[in-house]
Amino acid sequence: MTDVMDEITPDSMTDAPRPPEVTTWRREEIDGVVTLWLDVPGTGTNVISDTVLRELDGLIDHAAAAQARALVLRSAKPSGFAAGADIDAFAGLDRDAALTLLHQGHAVLDKLAALRCPTVAVIHGNTLGGGLELALACDHRIGLDGVKAGFPEVQLGLHPGLGGTFRLTGLIDPVEAMQAMLTGKSIHDKKAKRLGLIDALVPERHADAAIEAAIAGRLERTERDLKASALRTAPARSIAATRMRQEAEKSAPLQHYPAPTALINLWQDHGGDPDAMQKAEIASFAELLQSAAAQNLIRVFFLRRSLKSGAGETSGIAHVHVIGAGAMGAEIAAWSALRGKRVTLEDVALEPLGQAVRNAVDLYKRKHLKSIDARDALDRMMPDPTGLGRARADLVIEAAPEKADLKEKIFASLVDTMKDGAILATNTSSLRLQSLYDAAPDPARFAGLHFFNPVSKMPLVEVVAHEAVAQATLERLAAFVGELDRLPVQVRDYPGFAVNRILAPYLMEAMTMLDEGMDKHEIDRAALAFGMPMGPVTLADQVGLNICLEVARSLQNGLEDAMPKVPEWLAEKVEKGETGKKAGKGLYDWQGDTPPQSAGPARQGDDVAMRLTDRLILPMCNAAVECLRERVVATADELDAAMIFGTGWAPFRGGPIQYARQRGDVPQALEALARQHGARFTPDAGWSDLA
Repeated sequence: MTDVMDEITPDSMTDAPRPPEVTTWRREEIDGVVTLWLDVPGTGTNVISDTVLRELDGLIDHAAAAQARALVLRSAKPSGFAAGADIDAFAGLDRDAALTLLHQGHAVLDKLAALRCPTVAVIHGNTLGGGLELALACDHRIGLDGVKAGFPEVQLGLHPGLGGTFRLTGLIDPVEAMQAMLTGKSIHDKKAKRLGLIDALVPERHADAAIEAAIAGRLERTERDLKASALRTAPARSIAATRMRQEAEKSAPLQHYPAPTALINLWQDHGGDPDAMQKAEIASFAELLQSAAAQNLIRVFFLRRSLKSGAGETSGIAHVHVIGAGAMGAEIAAWSALRGKRVTLEDVALEPLGQAVRNAVDLYKRKHLKSIDARDALDRMMPDPTGLGRARADLVIEAAPEKADLKEKIFASLVDTMKDGAILATNTSSLRLQSLYDAAPDPARFAGLHFFNPVSKMPLVEVVAHEAVAQATLERLAAFVGELDRLPVQVRDYPGFAVNRILAPYLMEAMTMLDEGMDKHEIDRAALAFGMPMGPVTLADQVGLNICLEVARSLQNGLEDAMPKVPEWLAEKVEKGETGKKAGKGLYDWQGDTPPQSAGPARQGDDVAMRLTDRLILPMCNAAVECLRERVVATADELDAAMIFGTGWAPFRGGPIQYARQRGDVPQALEALARQHGARFTPDAGWSDLA
């Protein structure tokens, strides 16, 4: 490209072109410093789209022609700088179209990087994916307090595609850069400054001074250490890459997730040559985009967005009263307070209340809350041993143990206590609401609100309806879930609701296999080989065998032959207190018997392993079809989303219904299993409708 700066003379400045008309940027100029505010219309979050980049291209040309003293990029959105690329735009592209779009995007960022005047990105909030790549193309990056920068593309089965691979590894310690890209985890403000990802970390009020310091060259950069410099050599990268592959294989096996290995290969082969790495990045991204893993993971992104959109507007719920300070109640309370709700937490004993506060302190540290924000959240969460909050709350959440008589007793005590218009929700995971709602103060304002453990990590919440509930109640609860930054899915009252109905056969079939004398490690490895985040034996111990037993018995009462029989030894274990990991012993002895973390080396053509996997996975697909036929969940997409976000169900396979559709022979495989193992594998009548 001809350098337009060479064609500008002082006499021609009066003829400088007018700034181009733009819709996604706002331009302002003070004393020769041009600030471009990214402000994508119609949304509270910026995304880097083709329009954003095309308009930036014109604005860069204008800044060069006008001989700007400096160019500053900022965001007008309070939520952050930018959330990443516009996934809608590239999700359905074929390889050639993707290559064209990538080359165009790289040309714009290369032009930004080549500008003769200083360029400064001021980033705040979420600065992710394409947004971070835009900032990396600038000479300087100033972070505002609380900024979180990262590359989450691996969660879509991809790696950075607009220069992130070579710019980040060229800027900071390459191992730190690779870890950020391989895990998809954000780098928080202080660590970003320590690594040198940002040149300054300042509060908003000092942003202008920091910009002037950057323009004047007064910002001190973090120097790369000797280790980072050594990794420019091919032998050193080869050693580091081998270790990275070993670690990646544990959590993201190549056969399921090609992106991490593709990224490692990219860096190993081209890490010493930015130009070569740029070309390889473009080709690799376009190739990965066509993979089944990426297409399914992109679908998961859209499923998440769909559930979020179902949260509705506002709940009108400001004060939440939680009854029961056990593990679930305490987490619900702490998370609600973190999200800005006023919370009172009630329990019959003082010790659980004290432990709940201690757990909240730990949670807020893990979530990187600033000290003042953590203090405010703790101030909003008030232990309430006498239950005074019952009368003031907009929402009462009952999180007592899974005993119907205990819950009914709690409901009865609320009859003359709750204020008009308040909602009562139960966090039951195994009891049917049809047997509980008559005891509620007002059945129309009573529903299920089934959180998953731990609340701070599991994004799904089932909003459970029953025949007497008012639609307005369900809508307010869905909105409340959205305000907690969780994903609501509305389900009908049914044995196990949706998630536990589908997950229970997975757990109970594993119990049956153990009863048959199979090795628990092999059972878990079969599930891990499929892509489940945890084997069923390990999961049962994590959940607690007592809870598994309660859920299994509840489902057996409602579903007759659809579930395996509960082995007698399971109840005996629970009676002895061997209930799982928290007790130190369950199906595993957690003092020394370590559950497998990965499936181990792939065994191609191992029919025995495949049949073992089918026994665990296909009953879940069958139960999912049953839930659709029974209208427990409205759509197949919502059901797949519920399983992925409620259990971590192999996301790269797209959910149980998506997997069944792509595989194509699940009903026939179920029939073969039914002939061998019994009626519980009989294909549901809903398969014909699904086809």
